[in-house]
Amino acid sequence: MKATGFIAAALLLFTGIGAQAQEMENEPKGKAIVQIYTNFHSGFGVVNDDRGFELDRSYLGYEYSFGKGVIVKGVMDIGQSNSVEDYQHIAYIKNALIKWEIGRFTLQGGMIGTTQFNYQERFWGYRYIYKSFQDQYKFGSSADLGISASYRIAKWIEADVIIANGEGYKLVQVDNGLLYGVGTTIKPFKGMSIRLYASLNEGTKGEKDIVNYAMFAGYKHKYFSLGVEYNIMRNNRRIEGQNLYGFSMYASGSINRWLDLYARADGLMSSDDWNKAKDDVAIIAGAQFKLGKYVKIAPNFRMSIPSAEGEENRYYAYISCCFGL
Repeated sequence: MKATGFIAAALLLFTGIGAQAQEMENEPKGKAIVQIYTNFHSGFGVVNDDRGFELDRSYLGYEYSFGKGVIVKGVMDIGQSNSVEDYQHIAYIKNALIKWEIGRFTLQGGMIGTTQFNYQERFWGYRYIYKSFQDQYKFGSSADLGISASYRIAKWIEADVIIANGEGYKLVQVDNGLLYGVGTTIKPFKGMSIRLYASLNEGTKGEKDIVNYAMFAGYKHKYFSLGVEYNIMRNNRRIEGQNLYGFSMYASGSINRWLDLYARADGLMSSDDWNKAKDDVAIIAGAQFKLGKYVKIAPNFRMSIPSAEGEENRYYAYISCCFGL
């Protein structure tokens, strides 16, 4: 009887703890989002005059969970604009979304993160040092106004779809067609992941559709990671035949809890060399020092090898920094 009473008491105790833990998971809670990307860089040789301090981006926002899988998120992106010459910083709404997660299903709408290269960006892991390939070469936008859904079919496969404006978060327009994207993420065994994605960005008034394809494979271990991706963009800027192709290969290794090493090589190519003036091979290598929980400093060396004949290689030394929650 004593043993039975002890077991019953233990079961009640663990049941109570489990219920309390579940209740805590469903409790409303929020967190601030503060991230600042900055760097000091210096060019060498033909780019010797390109040097100085630079504030790349600042992200300011807040995320709040209401419990039961409902989350709202708002983020302001403050960065440089390519449309002005004095390098002033302009603020954009990067995220203004509501997300609902229930079981294997996730639905989100509003100004959401797109699915075109989000997975590759997270796998690369050093966004503040260098953008992921498709972001760097403008194959698509990292956020857009629309709706997306994903479903985990099994532990090893997940599918996702997105419908968005197709103009990105800097040009919120509603009269230039829509973007339709579909992707799948496959994890055949522990540490291995494969990502396939395709999208069509509608053209209007006689403009050509922009079509994107992305293929990625990566392996992540406790102490290192390896990734490779190949990307295709057809009808760049809605001009027929202006196609872009490119690869990105990256690797990183963890030396200890405060030091990482990384290296990456990108190659951009164009059909019939229409973009030859900008086609190149870019190489980056360096280290990352984690100074506490909120500060990362990453010295790195970069080299750009232009495809155009007569163009000299460009060399840079950077010290990239990330501060934030």
